[in-house]
Amino acid sequence: MVTVVGVRFKKAGKIYYFSPGDFKINKLDNVIVETARGIEFGTCVIEPKEIKEEDIVSPLKGVIRIATEEDKAKYLDNKSKEKEALKICSEKISKHKLVMKLIDVEYTFDNNKIIFYFTAEGRVDFRELVKDLASVFRTRIELRQIGVRDEAKMIGGLGVCGRPMCCAVHLGDFAPVSIKMAKEQNLSLNPTKISGVCGRLMCCLNYEQETYESIRKKLPQVGSVVHTEEYGNAEVMSNSVVKEMVKVKYTNKEGEDAIAEVPINELTLVSGKYEGSIDESQIKLEIQKEGSEEIKQLYRAD
Repeated sequence: MVTVVGVRFKKAGKIYYFSPGDFKINKLDNVIVETARGIEFGTCVIEPKEIKEEDIVSPLKGVIRIATEEDKAKYLDNKSKEKEALKICSEKISKHKLVMKLIDVEYTFDNNKIIFYFTAEGRVDFRELVKDLASVFRTRIELRQIGVRDEAKMIGGLGVCGRPMCCAVHLGDFAPVSIKMAKEQNLSLNPTKISGVCGRLMCCLNYEQETYESIRKKLPQVGSVVHTEEYGNAEVMSNSVVKEMVKVKYTNKEGEDAIAEVPINELTLVSGKYEGSIDESQIKLEIQKEGSEEIKQLYRAD
């Protein structure tokens, strides 16, 4: 077992492990650490704890020191300089007539590098832009192309639910999301209903997927015959994952057809099959029949 602390460099950013060494580090303490990019200023979000060695990405770097008031002042100064750098880079992009959208700028704590984040439809030849920026800032320049999900995470905003976007508030990593999840949750394949601000499938589709998968294994398909203690054999007319119930048609004592709702834990399958997992090939075929390019775009799992 190895003792580590979890450090985050951005709000809702990925958490990295570092060795606390001999320092007594508390949650929300600011620390100075060594990373692959150089010396960085971060915030401890996980107090010292022991984890297995196989869970660590080697080599495990250590905390250099708990941030001093001077370190905090330097960090804030870097943040203020980023605004000016963003303005200058935007002007240079216009000057070179490059088809790219500047999203964010980041100074490393030791000022050895400035990273410019941008989005673009394809590859961009920004060699002249880098030379131009290097002559202005007199330090190493890195231009990093990011995807639409990362763009949304950096800019932030409100999701279709009316709340701040999950990626900008608490999601450290993007979990894979697929159109299969939307289908298994009985959601419409309408892009405006299941896509987020970034234009990709909403991250929240992943939150309840495990629950939906477990319930669908016990949920009889429409048309199946089930047996209940109260109604005997009955035909499934509809089912609900959310309620964990099925609506069945049975014959009452008067010999007439009647409808009732039954919890899935109070019935047994006589014939037919359970909902189970959806075949992705059938979803793809359905999308192709729809002929909507927007829906086809959402089939991508990223």
